[in-house]
Amino acid sequence: MKSTDFIVARDDLQQCKVIETQLPDAATLPDDALLVKVTRFALTANNITYAVTGDQLKYWQLFPAPNGFGNIPVWGFGEVTASKHPGIAEGEILFGYFPMATHLVIEAADVSKRGLRDAAAHRQGVAPVYNAYARVSGAPAFAGRQGDWQALLRPLFMLSFLVDDFLAENDFYGARSMLLSSASSKTAFGLAHLLHLREGIKVIGLTSASNTKFVESLGCYDEVVTYDRVTSLPTNAPAAFVDMAGNSELRERLHRHFGDQMKYSGRIGLTHRSSSPNEPVLPGAKPAWFFAPDQIRKRAKEWGPGGVDARFGAAWAGFAPKLDQWLTVTEGRGSAAVQAAYLDTLNGRVPPDQGHILSLAE
Repeated sequence: MKSTDFIVARDDLQQCKVIETQLPDAATLPDDALLVKVTRFALTANNITYAVTGDQLKYWQLFPAPNGFGNIPVWGFGEVTASKHPGIAEGEILFGYFPMATHLVIEAADVSKRGLRDAAAHRQGVAPVYNAYARVSGAPAFAGRQGDWQALLRPLFMLSFLVDDFLAENDFYGARSMLLSSASSKTAFGLAHLLHLREGIKVIGLTSASNTKFVESLGCYDEVVTYDRVTSLPTNAPAAFVDMAGNSELRERLHRHFGDQMKYSGRIGLTHRSSSPNEPVLPGAKPAWFFAPDQIRKRAKEWGPGGVDARFGAAWAGFAPKLDQWLTVTEGRGSAAVQAAYLDTLNGRVPPDQGHILSLAE
């Protein structure tokens, strides 16, 4: 049996191709292993960040590919088509981290009513969330369009949730104006939605002229400013910058404009992928990467079993109903559709109000 895999050149993300890889058949699966058919997955700019940081943050090791190539991890759904684990039946639906492929073999471990873990040796040494699969058969929140929202936005909104929690825990570093670059991105407007609910915090979205109308329509930004106008922002009060864009030139302009009033500068994403490796020392707070697994581990310890899930679930329940107003889902099947969506996402050609749900199965 064979899987169809979509892979990219690790040193040139513009280069991509489809290959076939050999899979064990149902009879030769190892004990406790599952053969899973990847039924649908989301593709967003966040997946491009996984590729850009693939070596640094070990994303490439999760789903091995031929030498010089990588399989970009995506969030989506799979159906168990063969099972050698006594507690997991064929036909079960799993939600989690998959390769851009038609199939995946999972070495099931830590199986519970709610989920399981892939214990494959090459998948260890990364944040546990990347190896966890939820068992979602029959769950309304993971069915149909609700399931599409989960695949497209749940992982991004978890990042939004953790950044919001981190900032609130630190009293926003004394700032009451929060500047969010790449304001049209899904992680940014998820964070803006949460910050907007907090008392006394002004949320300012930084975006391109072409995305201004969309960002304004979201209703979760108090002010929307185009990148060419960021130095018009007042500097008479402390500000914090959450950088989703990863644009060195923008970061430098903001720091030099705000000076010591820049109380926090967090680097979250790389939607623009134009960071310089030799950035100068800037006035104000030193730019620092926000690493979500650190915050989730901290809160899991402090909040106890189920604490993170309960708080995140409450936040998601307030966010998900807005998505039908904000986003349109575009579906695509087959290798040509996946390649087109990938190249459009890589090259910034996807409108901010669009989300891709894809399948490599024809």
